[in-house]
Amino acid sequence: MTIREKIMDCMMDTDYRPMDLFKLADILGVADVDIKILRKMLKAMEKEGVILKNSNEKYGLTDKMGIIKGKFQGNQRGFGFLIPYEERDDLFIPANAVNGAMNGDIVLAKITSEAIHGKRIEGEIIKVLERANQTLVGVYEDSKNFGFVVADDKRIYNDIFIPKGEKNHAKNGDVVIIEITRWPEARRNPEGKVIEILGKKGEKGIDILSIIKKYHLPEEFPEKVQNFAKEIPEEIPQEEYERRKDLTSWKMVTIDGEDAKDLDDAVSLEKLPNGNYKLGVHIADVSNYVREKNPLDKEALKRGTSVYLIDRVIPMLPRELSNGICSLNPKVDRLTLSCVMEIDNTGKVLSHDIFESVIRTSERMTYTDVTKILRDKDEELIKKYEYLYEDFKEMEKLCNILNARRMARGAIDFDFEESKIILNEEGWPVEVKPYERAIANRIIEEFMLICNETIAEHMFWANMPFVYRIHEEPNEEKLSVFYEFIHNLGYTVKHTKEIHPRSLQEILEKIKGKNEETVVSTLLLRSMMQARYSPESVGHFGLAAKYYCHFTSPIRRYPDLMIHRIIKEFINGRIDDNRIKKLTPIVEHASIQSSETERIAQDAEREVDDLKKAEYMSDKIGETFEGIISSVTGFGFFVELPNTIEGLVHMSTLEDDYYVYDEAHLCIIGERTKKIYKLGDQVKILVSRVDIDSREVHFEVITEEGEDEIYYKNPAKKRKRNSGKKNKKYTIMSLDEFEQEEAFPEENEEPEDNSDLEEVIKEDIIVDAPPHIPEKDEY
Repeated sequence: MTIREKIMDCMMDTDYRPMDLFKLADILGVADVDIKILRKMLKAMEKEGVILKNSNEKYGLTDKMGIIKGKFQGNQRGFGFLIPYEERDDLFIPANAVNGAMNGDIVLAKITSEAIHGKRIEGEIIKVLERANQTLVGVYEDSKNFGFVVADDKRIYNDIFIPKGEKNHAKNGDVVIIEITRWPEARRNPEGKVIEILGKKGEKGIDILSIIKKYHLPEEFPEKVQNFAKEIPEEIPQEEYERRKDLTSWKMVTIDGEDAKDLDDAVSLEKLPNGNYKLGVHIADVSNYVREKNPLDKEALKRGTSVYLIDRVIPMLPRELSNGICSLNPKVDRLTLSCVMEIDNTGKVLSHDIFESVIRTSERMTYTDVTKILRDKDEELIKKYEYLYEDFKEMEKLCNILNARRMARGAIDFDFEESKIILNEEGWPVEVKPYERAIANRIIEEFMLICNETIAEHMFWANMPFVYRIHEEPNEEKLSVFYEFIHNLGYTVKHTKEIHPRSLQEILEKIKGKNEETVVSTLLLRSMMQARYSPESVGHFGLAAKYYCHFTSPIRRYPDLMIHRIIKEFINGRIDDNRIKKLTPIVEHASIQSSETERIAQDAEREVDDLKKAEYMSDKIGETFEGIISSVTGFGFFVELPNTIEGLVHMSTLEDDYYVYDEAHLCIIGERTKKIYKLGDQVKILVSRVDIDSREVHFEVITEEGEDEIYYKNPAKKRKRNSGKKNKKYTIMSLDEFEQEEAFPEENEEPEDNSDLEEVIKEDIIVDAPPHIPEKDEY
């Protein structure tokens, strides 16, 4: 038994009471010579948050001492929330109990006040275990003898003090990266030094660059990695042709977006004499070039995934591979790992074969063109791709068969509209619109899904170390909120001991095409766990799949690359017991690392989208739109517009009544008028304010009286609703109210500024609100 195991056994004993180092050494039977080892182990366990040393220098297990470990989620007003690692409610941390913690820090906290009278559980940070932000991105503000940096991350409450000698020539308004040299303490801001100047705030490209730096995304590849990539020959060696299956005579295509350059999957389809389908999914054999532990592999593991930020890509692999030798470009030979499946007319995979291959794609197709061929019957395109036309029609048939089989077994199909953001040459958003998920997209989705399932099941029964894509059952507490909400809408779910995705999919089918469709789908999605990578195959709840993995994108996802290596070793008989022992910890590490880098990539991508959406709406101030209430909170509600942009209608802007939040029914109700704003309601709004720095869009509801025209108090004359007037204080009123108004400011008088009062109201309301509004993450 190791010294760590002895410590844990001792402290977990019901009779154990916190004791100091020497008393613990005595009980454990540690000799004097081993005291140093014991002290080091206790220090390491304390750093992990497993144990805690109290003010009397005595050690005990944190969970037995009423201490909670978790991540601190800060708020720009100084307070925050502890998100525990264990399954329990979040803790509200008042500003005076943060004790130097910063957003993202791993901390220990104690409960100071239990939940009573509807208030949250409150706590106090007692120790910071791990700092999340060694560096920060922000805007430098200069003064005579020192400077401050205001962090881009608004959840970093404190400005960072920059001594005069540490400004590194930064000037007022520069976007900079600073390194923290002293952490915050009570009544003392953190200190730092400027280590890089990115440019002036507002300059082209600085906004996205700041987000890249904020999330520590690597822009350039190390020289060693880049040189290694350049040395890879573009020609395929003759020995690869000799040992692989030659599929260069097969008809096959890639189908991707118009701007895609990393083409890593090709498909082929043949109708067999027995009426079954022979579907081939051929994936770029990246592992042939990115061998285990070579410079490319180490960098790919570190990055974990490619990151897509609207107008740029931060690739997992150098472009010599992602856009070159590994990309399945048309009419050139490429190395692939193929999965060929025989599928019957019910969508069942009757047999499959997995092998290394050489392919030559016939065409580089786009989603747009294939959709025009199949849906729009575009004669010009049909003629151009006449030799593939019948194949495309058969692909559509098989796609529908596979989809019907998935739906029948209970897979949950969230048909959310994703946004497509179009930028001009200056990087400014000129259009935001829903991204169409047409038949061509669905064909590739279904073919990749069935391939991923087939591969995962094959490797599961082979009992090999593997990286699976898993999705656990929903949180029961969150799901109960969903059940209550849909019950109030008149829908019911069959309650069984075991949650089955089929019952949830039935709800989505019932609300299809109705006003509440988006809202119910969103609430259900927020009840789900997040999908992640794992060495254990526990199934994928949302897909109703027993076995699932990510096999189809090794150019942009590390788990796919890793399992390609394992599959190739297995099918070539190169895995023995010793190799299994070595692979087991490698697979576990890759699963954790890939899950973490995926979350970072998603956060960065979402923040860039939110930034560009805010920029797009910034010149729509004063304009009106219609939207759907997509979320209701204790401080107001969010409205989603047809272009996918969401904005907040704050409770304080509803001037016709005082409104009360009804959490059970997810609505707000007027105390006097009994007017209700609930999820799914269609409302007309006016864009009132946009804060680009915080990526926030603010709306105000237009009541029936103000639908025809909007009247601004300053200047005292009416303006048409779509006048595009920006940054003006205004009041929405009817024509009669406008004419009867007795006291207006003079023509050039500025209206009264109530922003400070609004902020106070907002702060009071937000304290008892949820710590965050859940995002529409992948389930």
